[in-house]
Amino acid sequence: MAQSLRQTVRELYQGARGSGRIFVFGLVAFDFLVLFYIVASSFLPRESWMEAVDGIIGAILIVEFGLRIWSAEPRSKELVHPQSAIDIIVILSLILPLIGQNFAFLRALRITRVLTSYRFLRQLRADISFFRDNPAALNAGVNLLVFLFLMTALVYETQHTINPKIQNYSDALYFTVTALTTTGFGDITLVGSHGQLISVVIMLLGVTLFLQLASALFRSRRVHWRCKECGLLEHEADALHCRHCGTAMHRPHRD
Repeated sequence: MAQSLRQTVRELYQGARGSGRIFVFGLVAFDFLVLFYIVASSFLPRESWMEAVDGIIGAILIVEFGLRIWSAEPRSKELVHPQSAIDIIVILSLILPLIGQNFAFLRALRITRVLTSYRFLRQLRADISFFRDNPAALNAGVNLLVFLFLMTALVYETQHTINPKIQNYSDALYFTVTALTTTGFGDITLVGSHGQLISVVIMLLGVTLFLQLASALFRSRRVHWRCKECGLLEHEADALHCRHCGTAMHRPHRD
């Protein structure tokens, strides 16, 4: 009975069937709700009801984390997976501050939940032909989105107590986008040497990720199909022969 239940839960996480797909996208929807709460709560003064919400979210994440570890095969591999480390960080950031304000700085780590975006990329590729045929654009877009969320959180948590121009996530997002695009209006700047270092990281890495996304979106459309002769993976969408070795490409066609 327990083994059968474990197998059922494992299949849900793998998203191999219809119910599994619903389960995976449900987890993604929950992740975005958590992100929305994190951002929205930055506009409000810290109150007791927020601590209660933190506890509820933490309890849900503990149950979800426990189910994933319990159903994994092998469990040791799942425990050392980056996704597990992210979940542990987020759970600690939600539970430990309830003990006392000395742990309030851990709230900054909750935004790492956005990294769970990577876990449904495989599902998107399997279900939607556009993502299946444009993996480079999908990966570049998610990388840029994750970077934007993480840097916005870092800017907010390191600046909102010392910088009067950074009062909420909106201010932090505005600065992050202007720094990432190198627009630099100058109306908001980060204070302190650590603020300057954060600005440099945003400009250097952000511009790289932005250019990566632009390149993936505007270059000629290509598809991924491995040539049986030379192993070349990327080809033009209308190619009939491998551009490297000339082998005829008998790719399956989709309407």
